[in-house]
Amino acid sequence: MALIHRTTLKPTKLELLASWLPTRPWYAGGPDAPELTKAGGFRLDDPEGEVGIEFMVATDTSGPAPVHYLAPLTYRGAPLPDAEHALIGTMDHGVLGRRWAYDGCHDPVLITQLLALLEGKAEPQAQSLTDTPDHEVTRTYTGEGALSVVALTATDTPEATELPLHPGPTVLHLNRVLRPGPLDLPEGAKGHVTGHWTLPDDTRVHGVFAVLFTGPDGLHEAE
Repeated sequence: MALIHRTTLKPTKLELLASWLPTRPWYAGGPDAPELTKAGGFRLDDPEGEVGIEFMVATDTSGPAPVHYLAPLTYRGAPLPDAEHALIGTMDHGVLGRRWAYDGCHDPVLITQLLALLEGKAEPQAQSLTDTPDHEVTRTYTGEGALSVVALTATDTPEATELPLHPGPTVLHLNRVLRPGPLDLPEGAKGHVTGHWTLPDDTRVHGVFAVLFTGPDGLHEAE
């Protein structure tokens, strides 16, 4: 169970993201620095109790229209080996001390728990409350066989991050630029996770955070 501390972070998560987001190929902002607010998301628990797992929605209002980004994040008390490429930055936590923040798409703990969520084996938790399930997060998995990672080689596209899975060919597709609206899964989808966030006008919305594609209709064919 993740314990949510009411304390200070220096720099804040949003300050780290403001520097990191413009370096991503799916960043949709303009030439100026993003102006970010935390708009929503949820958490997952690490069964070992060591790694913080958060799926944060950050809204950028620096451009002519708001852009909503999904930032899957992990927080660790020590560097993740061989993951310098995924490091977003470090923070000083008022209770836990130095924390290393990573792009969770490259962190095996986050990916393992996200697959468990898709399979109905993990329960989504409220973003800012301890031991409180988030019943607004929905998931499905209609494929066959247990999901597992082929290799932790996440690839960024102009709007998403993708990761190959077993049983293959299966692709985990995490939407990085979120769009609110009704559940409208593309052809070939075998599973999904939806989440929620709040628009700048205080409207609460839902959208697709992650999609599983498998078989011949998947995003990629095996080579």
